[in-house]
Amino acid sequence: MERNYAHLFPLFLLNLLYHPVNTLSLQKTSDFRYNIRISSHTYMQSFLPSYDPLIPRKFSVGTIDQKIQNKTALQKSFGWPQEPKRPLLCLPAGMTDKLGGELFSALLPGLLTLPVEILVLGKGSTKYGALFTKLSQEHGHRVRIMAEQETDLHRMYAASDMALFTDDPSDTEELTHCLRYGVVPVSSAAKTLSDYDPIQETGNAFIFAVPTKWHVFASLVRAMETYKFPFDWRTIQRHCMETLPSRERNISHG
Repeated sequence: MERNYAHLFPLFLLNLLYHPVNTLSLQKTSDFRYNIRISSHTYMQSFLPSYDPLIPRKFSVGTIDQKIQNKTALQKSFGWPQEPKRPLLCLPAGMTDKLGGELFSALLPGLLTLPVEILVLGKGSTKYGALFTKLSQEHGHRVRIMAEQETDLHRMYAASDMALFTDDPSDTEELTHCLRYGVVPVSSAAKTLSDYDPIQETGNAFIFAVPTKWHVFASLVRAMETYKFPFDWRTIQRHCMETLPSRERNISHG
């Protein structure tokens, strides 16, 4: 039976652009046609939500409203109530002193007063590993450590509504993945980020100008208040995804 793999062609183009080596192999068949084989490792490394095989629900800029299904699926897998309207915040880089650990520690009491669920990537220094382990034990109904594994990484980005960066995330893969998956940064200033302006409906992040617990907390509150308005929030998510290079964004609309 002949199979149609045309749906993989956009992904093949993306991989060829970003992974030109060992991406493609051609295998000639008996009737002089060719089968295209894409490395499964490259496929899983693509971090493109419209073609991601590791998330429950694929989505793109044009179907950003379907992203929320990844959050409810993750909540269900944790045994949490499936609450699509509850914001989900991630710390995609883990935590160290260099990443702003001291600032995060000062912010934490205020953060825990907010009605938010928290995902933390399980990497960083031992000191913060112990802190997050304790938090996940004491607040197991809304704090979870995500393993630094392929599936957990993809599920974290697909499910999260916003990401907290307590240090400049410019040029980091964590920020790039957040933007690809429509995860809105709450961050210090970075060259790919612009502060959300509700009047002009522009911006792709909630920026704190000064790295103090009060400024970070104010940006978090502003993000969570905006999250209450689904139309506005989806607009910001689209702005995030449209921050991608045009060649990648065109493929993600597929």
